[in-house]
Amino acid sequence: MATITVTLGSIAKVIDHSLLHPTMTDAEIEEGLAIAKKYNVAAACIKPYSIPAARRALAGTDVLICSVIGFPHGNSTTSIKVAEAREAVLAGAHEVDMVVNVGKVLGGDWDYVRDEIKAINDTVTSTRVGGGQEEGSAVLKVIFENDYLQDEHIVKLCKICTDLKVAFVKTSTGYGFVKQSNGMYSYKGATVPHLKLMKEHSGPDVKIKAAGGVRTLDEFLYVMWLGVSRVGATATVAVLEEARQRGITDTPTEVEVKLLSSTQGGTY
Repeated sequence: MATITVTLGSIAKVIDHSLLHPTMTDAEIEEGLAIAKKYNVAAACIKPYSIPAARRALAGTDVLICSVIGFPHGNSTTSIKVAEAREAVLAGAHEVDMVVNVGKVLGGDWDYVRDEIKAINDTVTSTRVGGGQEEGSAVLKVIFENDYLQDEHIVKLCKICTDLKVAFVKTSTGYGFVKQSNGMYSYKGATVPHLKLMKEHSGPDVKIKAAGGVRTLDEFLYVMWLGVSRVGATATVAVLEEARQRGITDTPTEVEVKLLSSTQGGTY
């Protein structure tokens, strides 16, 4: 039997509460930021224009502000991504989630891919959060969008990110929809085979973020057991309230990890 020792707080500090849906209004984003604050998650993951609102809502907490750039398709020029990343950090983002240029990855233009990731990582890590001296610099998460890729692409991206000392590699945007044989669009998101592949081929200092398809407490516990450090989630309230109902508190508790065989959207 697989087990993991957790607290309510340790589960919360794995969550990047996702507020990225394109239809979200300012009022809905404010509600989401209130949830991130109430549950003391790791970060609120937001669109760049929401950074000032996040700074106000999360002031006095240790909930980080995470902004996406080049999102969700990664097709902006490198110079635009660099400018967007720098502006996000200066506005107050502690973390930046960027999307790779998927077409360049699939085309095998690895010099372009490496140079772009390096340029953005250098910018993010050398820019002071909020333009001040007290908050330090930010960190970069690189989104691969695994649904579009083959294993060899994922392995190569992990090696590049390791060589460049990127802080995190991330599975998906949650919006990488692939056209299926029936004409419908869907995505798998964070699958266990891909998470294991990323863990195996990333250096020990590179953390893994799962995004897309991890929606229940059992799925959270499973990916945490696999070694995932962050999970992008919209199901924050449901997951943490279920943990509370199962008797998980601020006291370390050993719980069983269910080795799941399937989940909606993902392949576990």
